Amino acid sequence: MVELADVVFRPITFFEIGQKVRIGKWPEMVPFVGLLPHSLPEQGGLAAALSPEIRLSAAMMDCTHRDSFNRFLAAVARHHGLPLISTDTVFDELRGRPG
Repeated sequence: MVELADVVFRPITFFEIGQKVRIGKWPEMVPFVGLLPHSLPEQGGLAAALSPEIRLSAAMMDCTHRDSFNRFLAAVARHHGLPLISTDTVFDELRGRPG
């Protein structure tokens, strides 16, 4: 069960981090990337499942943004009733809209 005190990540987040490391966009993370799966629970984080309901919600979300990863992020937050914390303005148009 997800609680408000937990930090929740999408499982796809690890894919995104790995991609950035692999293509050289995040060289500082190279020594740490292999530790991430073990570090998450040790630091009190959770990986939210991408259930069929969340995947469908992401696909059907009414927004102009087409990035699937960002849609998953918004759908996970909505599904669990969690705040979505990001500096990315792409999420501004989703605030207050039903899932």
